[in-house]
Amino acid sequence: MTTPSHQEHKEHAPRSIGCIVITCSDTRTSETDTSGRLIQKLLEEQGHSIAAYHIVRDEPEQIQFRIAQATANGEAQVIIINGGTGISRRDSTFEALDGMLEKRLDGFGEIFRLLTYQEIGPSAIMSRATAGIIDGRVLFSIPGSENAVRLAMEKLILPELGHLVRELTK
Repeated sequence: MTTPSHQEHKEHAPRSIGCIVITCSDTRTSETDTSGRLIQKLLEEQGHSIAAYHIVRDEPEQIQFRIAQATANGEAQVIIINGGTGISRRDSTFEALDGMLEKRLDGFGEIFRLLTYQEIGPSAIMSRATAGIIDGRVLFSIPGSENAVRLAMEKLILPELGHLVRELTK
């Protein structure tokens, strides 16, 4: 339910936010990372800026190192990670992030899986998409497929990005 308070918060939210995009993949390169490019394009179309973009192997230590760098970047309030959220042996993004989050935004993963279920059915249970707060930054971790990126960005992340940053900085 939308309340006047909710609308007021959104109206006073920042319109342009610095973002860092990280792709976790053992196989993608800057030339083949269509999901990372899509995230950047969708952010820029909404007036947000890309403070940094990285591709990192799906290794917990490398992911944690990039996140530590991202939280030290004064230009970024948001970190969006794509890839490594499934259940295969090489998918370790969730494990790398889970212990780093200071607060969890459980609703993000829950709603993302519901929307995914509506599109692809019960395979949605294999997604470990998550979000939370780390060192004063909002962090999203989403699957690496273009369809999942588009769903997460258009239905959840972009509509609330400014509002999340506003609430975090209060």
